Order: sequence, then structure tokens, then C-alpha cells
Amino acid sequence: MIFNIQRYSTHDGPGIRTVVFLKGCSLGCRWCQNPESRSAVPELMFDARLCLAGCTLCQEAAPQHIERLSSGLVIHRERLTPETVDALRDCCPTQALTVCGDDRTASEIMAVVMRDKPFYDRSGGGITLSGGEPFMSPALVHTLLQASHQQGIHTAVETCLHVPWRYIEPALSDIDLFLADLKHVDSVAFKTWTDGSAKRVLDNLTRLARAGKALTVRVPLIPGFNADATSLRAITDFAADELGVSDIHFLPYHTLGMNKYQLLNQPYLAPEKPLDDPMLLDFAVDYAHRKGLTATLRG
Repeated sequence: MIFNIQRYSTHDGPGIRTVVFLKGCSLGCRWCQNPESRSAVPELMFDARLCLAGCTLCQEAAPQHIERLSSGLVIHRERLTPETVDALRDCCPTQALTVCGDDRTASEIMAVVMRDKPFYDRSGGGITLSGGEPFMSPALVHTLLQASHQQGIHTAVETCLHVPWRYIEPALSDIDLFLADLKHVDSVAFKTWTDGSAKRVLDNLTRLARAGKALTVRVPLIPGFNADATSLRAITDFAADELGVSDIHFLPYHTLGMNKYQLLNQPYLAPEKPLDDPMLLDFAVDYAHRKGLTATLRG
């Protein structure tokens, strides 16, 4: 199950890349800017601003699940089934109602990836698997990475690493670069903000480092969670001293994905303002440099 294939990306690994976004994640990060990626099944997204008054096409496609009241369209999401969601996939002419999530075979995905093989060859680019969490679909990930290497394509995976090691290990030999999140080293803070286990992530990071894999650490900077000097020191120390990485990317918190929660009819539980703390960003980069790391601020 994927929810997007983005071609000509230059921010998800070296060179020009095709990024394949897989649905499904084992974390519930409050600040997630791709909430449509969390569930491993297709989901309805509804933008009332695009809905045509008087149109009944979605009601006709799912009469037991959608009704139009004087206040607007009402979707009874608790009643939805996979069959109903699929029936609504192409019914809306304005795309007010869309379905996020599409089953694709590895061959279908690779057909898209191969369109830009000349660009990869010229720029040193390739394929990046992202999400969600790609390793929630370990068999598909392994197949895509093997197929890419067979075609001489550089491979990268963007991952939170919150999965069992057995999901990762079979694909190790076909992954050229890990772009791995290191959100926090404190287990209580990690659990509170992500519903996950920091130990699982730290253990997987350590295993990757021991395996000698190329690893870039990515740190989302979230107000109230880890956007403070104490947390950043601990995170950077772990990256430098325990993992021995050379590159760390800091990703200041933004709210560009906030509207997606409304489209999914989900609450937004993260801060409602972007991170605006130049002094903290300067500290993060300076401290990383003092630890011998190459630090990058990414928008």
C-alpha cells in the first residue's frame, strides 16, 4: 500500500531521486506531518472547500455512509469498510473527496522508478523508500531494493526504525544509505510523544552502526519534546559517541501538514506554531560541530 510516488526529489538522499511513500507506521508521533501515512489501509480525505453544493455522486456511491445535511456533507467514518472506501475512489469530480492509499505491485512501482534512470545516472541519485514506515512492509521493501540494485540504482530508506530487527536485516545488503530518525534518547519522553519504545529505535540504530551501514541521523526539533539544549546534547552525544556517524540533520518543526488532520477528521495534538528559535538552532549546529559531526539544517 503506497500513498505517493514523488519524482525529481532532491531532499531525500543524494542526487535526483524518486521517493516511494508507503502507508503504515508503528508510531503515533503527535507532530506527524503525514497523518495519512499512519494507517496501512486506504483512508478518506474530505476537503469541504471543494465540495459542490447539490452534488450527490458520493452519496450514490455510498448511501449508507454519506449524507448531505443543511450544514454540509457528513461522512460516517465509523461505518466505512474497505469496499466502501474503494467505491468512493473516483466518484468526486472536484477531488473534495479523495482516497489516500493504493495497492501497487513491486513491478508497477519499479516501472515508475525506471522512467528516470538517466537522471539517477547523471546525478548520483536513485530510489528512496519513505512513509509512514517502509519496514512495516518488509517483503515489498526487500523486493524493491533488490530490483533497484539489479538495475544499478542507488538505494536509500527513510525510517523511524521502530520495527523488529528481523524486518530490517534481510534488506541490509541492498540498502546504500539509511536516513534514520533519532527523535529522543529519553524513553519516557519518547513514549509520551510517539507511543513507541526508544529502546527499540536505539538498539536498531546501534545494530546498523555495527554493521557498517552508511547512516545519516535526522532529528526533528519539536517544541516541548526535544527542542531544548539538554535533549539536543543527549541526542547528539548518542549519534557521535555511540553510533559514530558523521552526518546529522536537524529538521525544525513546521505546521504545513496541519490541514491534513482536518481532512481526515482527526485532532491535531502538536504545537500550533512552527519552531522559531534561532539561538537553539545555532546551538544545535555548533554543538554537533564540536562533536565532530557535519550538521545540516533542513526545512
